Amino acid sequence: MSHQDQFAEHRIVVLGAGYTGMLAALRLARRTRRADVRVTLVNPSDRFTERLRLHQLAAGQELADHRIPDLLAGTGVAFVRGTATALDTAARTVTVDGGAAVLPYDTLVYALGSGPDTSRVPGADAHAHTLGGRDSALALAGRLRALAAAGAGTVAVCGAGLTGVEAATEIAETYPALTVTLIGTGEPGAVMGERARAHLRRALDRLGVRVRTGAAVTKVLPDGVELATGEVVPAGVCLWTAGVRAPRLAADAGIEVDDRGRIVTDRTLRSVSHPELYAVGDAAAVRMPWGPLHGTCQSGMPTAQYVADTVARRLRGKPVGPFRFGYVHQPVSLGRHDAVIQFTHPDDTPRRAYLKGRAAVLYKETVSSSPVPAYRLIKRADVSVSLSKGGRATR
Repeated sequence: MSHQDQFAEHRIVVLGAGYTGMLAALRLARRTRRADVRVTLVNPSDRFTERLRLHQLAAGQELADHRIPDLLAGTGVAFVRGTATALDTAARTVTVDGGAAVLPYDTLVYALGSGPDTSRVPGADAHAHTLGGRDSALALAGRLRALAAAGAGTVAVCGAGLTGVEAATEIAETYPALTVTLIGTGEPGAVMGERARAHLRRALDRLGVRVRTGAAVTKVLPDGVELATGEVVPAGVCLWTAGVRAPRLAADAGIEVDDRGRIVTDRTLRSVSHPELYAVGDAAAVRMPWGPLHGTCQSGMPTAQYVADTVARRLRGKPVGPFRFGYVHQPVSLGRHDAVIQFTHPDDTPRRAYLKGRAAVLYKETVSSSPVPAYRLIKRADVSVSLSKGGRATR
């Protein structure tokens, strides 16, 4: 008798209730509502956090308060509040909060995302703030308010990727008395085309953000950031946005992961080492014909939608096709009143087209708006959350 045949009810456990985990749980409930399936969603908090907006929270803005039980109401999804602390892939169980609960599963959806990697540079874990979650964003907000109340101060944002750019511009716009320095080895907006990158740089200049490139951060100090050149950039507050890493849960369970802790998947987003497990979003190492996906909501939401549909089809004995995805754009806010949108080829290389200014703000408000209305709609109808056309074109 197979493991699954021992039970009349097929048990699906979804770990993580971020953008992808919430979507996967809701869509699984919708797709399997006529089957003998039980879906359980596990998350440390009962609050749904919009991670795309944490830089706004850090700058002191109010965000809507959404509770996970309210979002799940009427779906039949069971919610377990707690942290997954261990996986037993042989017994197919998830241990929550060190043994407070043990959840058996037949199918596991791993949607734990990734967090800031502060382990690579000495002092980053002790002295740098991050945007790893609501609590860390609120802690940063408190430090920024205190610094601004003193009348002046310095802020170093380490990491000149798009997250660093959004955070630096948001802080500089909210607190013009603070001196904000964006530090990175490469140019801000390096993944964008020349014209979009030029607009981004003009916005940094307009907001008074200082940019330091070409020198890696070698140490974070209590009151500054040391560069490879030996120079120390003063910083009353340091924000670390340079690199992310997935949780150790999968690696500790003997599941095959890549060098960033992400679960290595096949073309249907199943773990290559444990096929009863699917990985979505930032926690999945997904390779397309043109190269690997990188962790964004743009690619993460389609992985969740695909996995929910694929699990439901397999439970009904239907064939499934491989996951297909292509990028559409790179939307970047530059404070509350400016933005730049770089339209892309499916492999995320820039096209000629881009938007800037107010038109870009309106576009970003549309495509990066809260997913909560879509979650509510999914409870009643089969709707798609993906802008991607599946990446038909490859490079």
